[in-house]
Amino acid sequence: MSTAVQNTAATTESPVVQEMSFLDRWLAVWILLAMGLGLGLGRFVPDLNAILDSMTIGGISVPIAVGLLVMMYPVLAKVRYNETQRVTGDRKLLILSLVLNWVLGPLFMFILAWTFLPDLPEYRTGLIIVGLARCIAMVFIWNDMACGDREAAAVLVAINSVFQVVAYGALGWFYLQALPSWLGLATTSAEFSIGAIVVSVLVFLGIPLLAGFLTRTFGERAKGRQWYEETFLPKIGPWSLYGLLFTIVLLFSFQGEAITSQPLDVARMAVPLLLYFVLMFLVSFIASKMVGLNYAKSTSVAFTASGNNFELAIAVAIGTFGVTSGQALAGVVGPLIEVPVLVGLVYVALWLGRRLFPGDPSVPTFRRVKHADAVDTATSTTRV
Repeated sequence: MSTAVQNTAATTESPVVQEMSFLDRWLAVWILLAMGLGLGLGRFVPDLNAILDSMTIGGISVPIAVGLLVMMYPVLAKVRYNETQRVTGDRKLLILSLVLNWVLGPLFMFILAWTFLPDLPEYRTGLIIVGLARCIAMVFIWNDMACGDREAAAVLVAINSVFQVVAYGALGWFYLQALPSWLGLATTSAEFSIGAIVVSVLVFLGIPLLAGFLTRTFGERAKGRQWYEETFLPKIGPWSLYGLLFTIVLLFSFQGEAITSQPLDVARMAVPLLLYFVLMFLVSFIASKMVGLNYAKSTSVAFTASGNNFELAIAVAIGTFGVTSGQALAGVVGPLIEVPVLVGLVYVALWLGRRLFPGDPSVPTFRRVKHADAVDTATSTTRV
């Protein structure tokens, strides 16, 4: 989490809100303002969509790609890559994450989509597409804010990326054609471009991951870990939130007119999405606790399982059904609901951590460091 400088000589624990920086403390407000700004721009600046559409390379929006790279780079620069081996050896964590992400998640979204949108096939298909796209980007932001295990998040996202490339098309066929046919429901024909999925993974994860790894490697080699983590990282840390807010403005400006002109349709899609994000998070968090994972790893598993790769879902929906399709609108409504809900779940994770994991050293504590011009920070005894 970002830090705030305070002049104090005392070491005390205090409530979460009091220990956050100004930017972090009001993050939910900044996100809502960014969403509102994006919706307003999309609604009242008619040429904006055409301008943004013109800045696309290989189906990837350059402005959104820039925003996501700025958002993800500082978080991935914090990962201690030489410690990821302890995560890859944790079979309980890996197996649980795979089951939650690639079995429970898509199936749960399929059930919710058919339950709440049986008469709206375009929106229903769009939500199923969102459920198939497992998170590889914003999960780093939510995980870091909740003091989850950064190394675990990096490994789980990397595994999700591989599965996304090899399994997305097959799961799309299964949930849009095979399973509905077996159940006597209407089927949907859709083609998924493996190339588009690979490009999405490489751009939205590969580039910032490589940049973070190289920065960590050469930064520590040049000036040591202490300088890297106590001087360099605090300087680049706030840029994650700047990139997040910039990305949110762009995302909502793309479909601002469609969202504001169809509020009832948006509301109908919002209900299953809200249930999906909240229940997937809680089920994943509690399941992680039950199999013996600590708070930090449970948090990483829960956010990885509950978040979605909306960039890929939107790209697939637009490429398959068109930019003005109901499926594309459903893809945009995904982050409309996901962003504020997962911000709220960060606070839920911090609140549950103290109650479900008593005595766990990975549960974050909020304290003031004992020296002049000390730094307020959320930390645990096992990580910086």
